[in-house]
Amino acid sequence: MEYIYYYDSPLGGITLASDGKVLTGLWFNGQKYFANTLSKDYVKKNLPVFKQTHQWLNIYFSGKQPNFIPLLKIETTPFRKTVWKILLTIPFGQTITYGEIANIITNGKNSSVMSARAIGNAVSHNPISLIIPCHRVIGKNKNLIGYAGGIEKKDTYLKWNI
Repeated sequence: MEYIYYYDSPLGGITLASDGKVLTGLWFNGQKYFANTLSKDYVKKNLPVFKQTHQWLNIYFSGKQPNFIPLLKIETTPFRKTVWKILLTIPFGQTITYGEIANIITNGKNSSVMSARAIGNAVSHNPISLIIPCHRVIGKNKNLIGYAGGIEKKDTYLKWNI
C-alpha cells in the first residue's frame, strides 16, 4: 500500500508519497513526470515520515538548510541512483552543471565519455524534488535549463539561494 499527503508551499501544492515508512516521492502538483512512481492504489494518510518531511519543507522554505533528510527510498536504475546520490552532495545554496556531474561519474569509472543528455534525463526523472536537489543543476554557461517543476520555480529557488 502507498500513501500520499499534501503540502502547501509558497510556490504551489506539493504531493508527498510513502510506502508507509519512508518517503518515496515529492512532486509539485502538475509537474512533468508528476507521481510517475506512485501506484494507482494509494490512500491519503498523515504518517510520521510525512510529518518529518513537512518539517523539512518548512525549514527549507524559510531559507534555511535543514539539518536532516527524511528517510528516502527510490526504486530506479543504478545509473539514476548514481546521479541522484551526486545531487545529494550539492551544498545548500550552490549549483553544479550537467557536465560536472558527467565528469564525476566518468572519473569514478576511469572513462572519458558520458552523455550530458543521459545526466539530464536522470535529473529530470528525480521523484523526490527539493530534497534531492535537482533544481541546483544548471547548464554549462550557468544558464537555467530543464526543471520538471518548471523553470520559473528553479529560478526562484536559486534566487532564494535554496
